[in-house]
Parts: sequence; structure tokens; C-alpha cells
Amino acid sequence: MQKTLILILTLFSFNVNAQNEIRLYDAIPNNKFSEKLEKADIDANGILRISKVSVPTLTIYQPTAAQNPNGTAIIICPGGGYAILAASHEGSDVAKALNEWGITAFVLKYRIPDDKTQFDKSITPLQDAERAIQMVRKNAKVYGVNPKKIGIMGFSAGGHLAASLSTRYNEMLILNAKKNSLRPDFSVLIYPVISFTDSLAHKGSRTNLLGSRPSSKKIEQYSNELNINKKTPPAFLVHAKDDKTVRYENSWVYFQALQKNNVPAELKLFEKGGHGFGMNNKTTEENWMDSLKQWLIKMNFLK
Repeated sequence: MQKTLILILTLFSFNVNAQNEIRLYDAIPNNKFSEKLEKADIDANGILRISKVSVPTLTIYQPTAAQNPNGTAIIICPGGGYAILAASHEGSDVAKALNEWGITAFVLKYRIPDDKTQFDKSITPLQDAERAIQMVRKNAKVYGVNPKKIGIMGFSAGGHLAASLSTRYNEMLILNAKKNSLRPDFSVLIYPVISFTDSLAHKGSRTNLLGSRPSSKKIEQYSNELNINKKTPPAFLVHAKDDKTVRYENSWVYFQALQKNNVPAELKLFEKGGHGFGMNNKTTEENWMDSLKQWLIKMNFLK
């Protein structure tokens, strides 16, 4: 009974603090049906987990006048191994923190890959990320944001999604009649899954997205470090060296490829912290969010 009450209160808080949740599509592409199947629960660490997402949405967190909105926008992709979405500490909590910097934040509730509800589960998260940036850029004036200062942020598997949009934005997986740019202006990748190669992949994320026996061509296509070029957006990356879930070399190979292509990038490596620490690595007094803020200022995305 107590756990149920906590869940209700958390969900209530999640929705109250969110200014507006909107559906990404009138008619969801690549879906066998549009029934809402999602479930929400709170794990032992107090993290809100959303599973079976079949109706994707974008939740808008706009800074108040007192927080001095500055026109920068960030779309946030929570992690969860392409099995669930860690919707609080890698989603709504982050959005509220970004509001304190004057940033307009958007939490993307992307579809969980599922053969039962989707014709091609491998493309559904990227479709939703493309649609999210298309909507934000198209409605930039409505949201009070600069269409040239829209970033993508992702944690863990959400980092894979953010990196996928950053490297594959020219793959038009949604209707885009006006050919709006789907390229993020920058990316923020926190303990991200980057590579699907055998040596680096988080096998759960790869299996959930591509199935148990993906072809070598698919593995290459979804290994983001192999798809970087000079037009890939600048990136800020964070990882802990003792991460046993997603090896820190994922961030390292992405960072190296960016440098090779002369794309501005910064990589912050912690000696400890493990995986899934969100904004707060409890093993150190150093706050990576402070470093991110300074990087955004240096890159002229913040004043």
C-alpha cells in the first residue's frame, strides 16, 4: 500500500512539474497499433521506471522568467537499455536542473523497441528522436528557443540514441516534407552506449534494439563511432572508468573519432562512479554538471 502511494505521489509530481506533455505524432509511424501499453513503477533506488512505451511523447520544461530563459534547448533521452526509461534521475530531474540555467528542456519518452507492436523495432527510437528535434526546431518561436541552439542529451542507451541522431541525422525515417534540419547543434552523452561491436557493446541494448543475431552491416550502422564526420555535432561526454555495465571505452572511441575529424569535444572521465549515477557521482566532490555548464558557455550555447 505504501509503495503504491509513493508511486502515485511520484507520478503526480512528475506531471505537475512538467509544464506540457505532447504526443509526437497524430499517426505513429512504424506501429502495428497505437494502444497505450506503458507501465510505471519505482525501483529499490527510488527511480521512476517506465516500460512498454508504445505512444511516444515530448514533455516540455520551460524556465521561469526568474530563471532567465536564454534560448538554448536540450532534448533529454533517458537510459534503460532500450528496455525501460529511467524517467526521473535521467529525465525530469535533469530537465529541472537545466531550467536553472535558463535552458528550455524537453524529455523524450521514446518507444521501447518491440517486435509485437512495431514493424521494424530497430528504427523506432531514432524515428522518435528525429521527430522530437523536428518539432522543437519547427516550433522554436513558440517555445522561445533559438533554432540554432538545440542540443540532444542522453544517458546510457539514451546516449546511444542521442549519438545515433548526431551521426545519422540525414537518414529521414519520418515525414519531413519541408526538409527541416534534424541535426542537433550539440550533444551531451553521459555514460553512453556508443558502439555495438562485440568488444564494446552493451549486449542488452544491442539485443533489445537489433535482436539476438544482428548482421555485421547492422552492427556497423549502429556503432556510432564509425559514423562520425566533420559535420557531426560537438559533444560533451562523461563516463566512469569502473563502469562495468557500459565500458568507458565507448566514450573514448567516440571522443577520439570526433578529434580525428576536428569536431570540438570534451571528455570527463571519473576514476570511480560505476553506471547510472545520473547528475550525482557520489564517489567524488567534482560535479560534472558544473563542467558541462562551462563547456556550453565556451561553445557559445550559454552566456
